[in-house]
Amino acid sequence: MSNVPLNELTERARAIFQLVVEGYLADGQPVGSKMLATDGRVNLSPASIRSVLADLEGLGLLAAPHTSAGRMPTDTGLRLFVDGMMQVAEPSKEERTAIEQRLGEPGPIEQALEATSSLLSDISGAAGMVMVPQREVRLRQFSIVPLSAQQVLAVLVGLDGQVENRVVDLSTPADPSVLEQASNFINSRLSGKTLAEAAGELRREIASGHSALDNASSDLVQRGLAVWTKDPAQRPVLIVRGQANLLDDGAIQDLERVRSLLDDLESKQSVAELLEDAREAESTRIFIGSENRLFSLSGSSVIASPYRDSEGKVVGVLGVIGPTRLNYARVVPMVDFTARSLGKLIG
Repeated sequence: MSNVPLNELTERARAIFQLVVEGYLADGQPVGSKMLATDGRVNLSPASIRSVLADLEGLGLLAAPHTSAGRMPTDTGLRLFVDGMMQVAEPSKEERTAIEQRLGEPGPIEQALEATSSLLSDISGAAGMVMVPQREVRLRQFSIVPLSAQQVLAVLVGLDGQVENRVVDLSTPADPSVLEQASNFINSRLSGKTLAEAAGELRREIASGHSALDNASSDLVQRGLAVWTKDPAQRPVLIVRGQANLLDDGAIQDLERVRSLLDDLESKQSVAELLEDAREAESTRIFIGSENRLFSLSGSSVIASPYRDSEGKVVGVLGVIGPTRLNYARVVPMVDFTARSLGKLIG
C-alpha cells in the first residue's frame, strides 16, 4: 500500500497523476508536460503542469528518468494507482468463453496447466506462470489397453474424475489374459488409494508371497504404476510460458533489467516461493517492483491468484510476470477469472 493517502492529493494533482500513469502503462514511455497540456483533459498551462509534476515527484509518486524526458510512476506511485484509482475492465462474455474453452480441451492435467500458462502469457503480453498442484491422485479405475506387441496404454481415472494415460513399454509381449488380470487386480485391490500407497501395497504383497498375480501380471502392474508414482518428483514446481514476450521494444532500452528478470525466471524455485505468498490471499495479489526482494533489480511486477478445488482448498497459484508497465486494469480480472476457471476444471 502507498504511504501517500490518495485524499491528500488535490483534484488536479490526482488528474495529472492518473494521466501520467495511464500514459506510461500504455506505451512504457515517460510523459511530459507538453503532452499533458495538449491532451485536452487538463486545462492548465505547461508551466502549471510542470509545477504539479514536481510536487508529485517530491511525494515519491513520480520520477524523471532523464533530464527533460518527462515523468513516469515510481513503484510507490503504481501502488497508489492500483489500490486507489484503477478501474478494472472485467472480461467480456466472449473472453470468458474463450478462456473456458481453451482450458477445457481434452487431455491430461499437465496439458491444462501448460495451456493456462500460455493463455496468461497471451492475455498479458508478458510471461505466464502456473504452480503445479501438490496433491496425489487417488485411483478409481485403472485399465491397461494393448497398443502393439510390446506396448500398452495405461489409463488412470481418479476419484475426482481426472483421466490421464501413459504408454508403457514391455520387455516381452503380453497376452490379453495378462492385461485383464493386471487391470482386475488394480481395480479390486488398489482402488481408492493414492498411487504411492498402491505401489507400496503391491510391493509388500509380492514380498510376502501372498500376491494373487502371476509373474507376468505382477511385472505389468508394477510397470503401470511406476509411470505414475514417479510423476510428482519429475513434474516442475512451476510452468512458465511466454518469456519471449519480455523482449519487446522497451526491452532494448533496458537490457540489463530484462536480463535480470530472465535470470529470475530460470530460478523457478525462487519465483515459486514468491507465488506461495499468494496462496492464502482471498483474491488476486499484485507485487510491484522493489516491493519484493526477488524483483528489486529487474523492476518487475507479478499478478498472482490462488486457484482452488471443488472443496475450496487452495491447490496452486497462477499469474503473470512482466515489466511494471503491465496493463493492470485488464490483466488483474483476467488472472482472477482464469484462476476460477482452472479451479472448476481440476474439481
